[in-house]
Amino acid sequence: MEGVRQGGGPPAGGPGSGSGSASGSFPSLFPPGLHGIYGECRRLYPDQPNPLQVTAILKYWLGGPDPLDYVSMYRNLGNPALNVPEHWHYVSFGLSDLYGDNRVHEFTGTDGPSGFGFELTFRLKRETGESAPPTWPAELMQGLARYVFQSENTFCSGDHVSWHSPLDNSESRIQHMLLTEDPQMQPVQTPFGVVTFLQIVGVCTEELHAAQQWNGQGILELLRTVPVAGGPWLITDMRRGETIFEIDPHLQQERVDKGIETDGSNLSGVSAKCAWDDLSRPPEDDEDSRSICIGTQPRRLSGKDTEQIRETLRRGLEINSKPVLPPINAQRQNGLNHDRAPSRKDSLESESSAAIIPHELIRTRQLESVHLKFNQESGALIPLCLRGRLLHGRHFTYKSITGDTAITFVSTGVEGAFATEEHPYAAHGPWLQILLTEEFVERMLEDLEDLNSPEEFKLPKEYSWPEKKLKVSILPDAVFDNPLH
Repeated sequence: MEGVRQGGGPPAGGPGSGSGSASGSFPSLFPPGLHGIYGECRRLYPDQPNPLQVTAILKYWLGGPDPLDYVSMYRNLGNPALNVPEHWHYVSFGLSDLYGDNRVHEFTGTDGPSGFGFELTFRLKRETGESAPPTWPAELMQGLARYVFQSENTFCSGDHVSWHSPLDNSESRIQHMLLTEDPQMQPVQTPFGVVTFLQIVGVCTEELHAAQQWNGQGILELLRTVPVAGGPWLITDMRRGETIFEIDPHLQQERVDKGIETDGSNLSGVSAKCAWDDLSRPPEDDEDSRSICIGTQPRRLSGKDTEQIRETLRRGLEINSKPVLPPINAQRQNGLNHDRAPSRKDSLESESSAAIIPHELIRTRQLESVHLKFNQESGALIPLCLRGRLLHGRHFTYKSITGDTAITFVSTGVEGAFATEEHPYAAHGPWLQILLTEEFVERMLEDLEDLNSPEEFKLPKEYSWPEKKLKVSILPDAVFDNPLH
């Protein structure tokens, strides 16, 4: 439950807080982390010391459902010289550590990130005659924040978010999001660490697909060149009725298609509806088989496996400088926070000695035959995985959102994988790795060509390569939502 109130300087969030003056006459009452973010807002909007705010009625640290304590809403006059229209500017408070007393985030010092290390912003074009900012972007930001807190997957510039619904619940074509650095807000050093500002950019389905096939940064650059699609400050216009490719058809062929061919895709992993079965052994051999568990508690990924997969998903659309699987990070913080910036190394076990590696991590099972299962949306990304990632010497991970399962496809050029050319199917607990040669990838792309035409698709659909002992099924969502079906 949220409420809208007139802001009074940075809210104290506790008993005895006052409205505060424009100069901040009660700074001792203001949580230091919040005060630092508010100072950056005051730098941009010195004439708006008391912005409208959407505030969580029951704070997250008191058991409420909304992780963001506040979302401030400012009126930005834009920049006519740069063809930047007037718009509403939204800023979140809560993904970073506002309080420094471990009520939400564990305090780990001033040198690293504060909390998750970032806050969200959003720029919405102001409609003619609009006197107050719409409040729906605040709920959108709360939804993204809930995802971050629940999954511990942080966002990076260039990441995309598949939303599959108009952001404002209208009939708009703007149904997905990309993330980028806010063009005006600078990183802030607070007593609890550094806070950066990631801006949400609303995009159409076709633009999201282009970002998946190529990379988010490339599509963001194209949006900046088209004023009605965002312009230099990437302002979201919910009334935009055309994609950038409809506005300028040359962008698809001359920029996106060429970029895909040259660069491949920088999308290294997705959360998905997926599962896998080990067909090498009979189903009753539970110790060495893996399927959707019914009525039993599934074996869990080890902490190290989880950290490596999370890092793959966390990096999202970031450019990978080397075709190396992200390293496992041995340390996890208590509560909702975790280490989000491990360094890259060239070996799966490069950070740890065998003495602290769990037994299930040491034990790698080589499988002779596997059956992969995806829902239609996840299956549609298989050609991207093969063409945009593996043919460019990279890897791609599916992490199940309905169970503790992961599937990573790797090419022969990826270091740190436990699947090899001799044993192309290998597993650590419920994490499966599949190594595919370039020759086999080319063949699979031919056989899976109809995945590029989902409108002609009838479920269930099965693909099989008997000599490779590999089977792929595309199944209805209900199979993953309810394993009894």
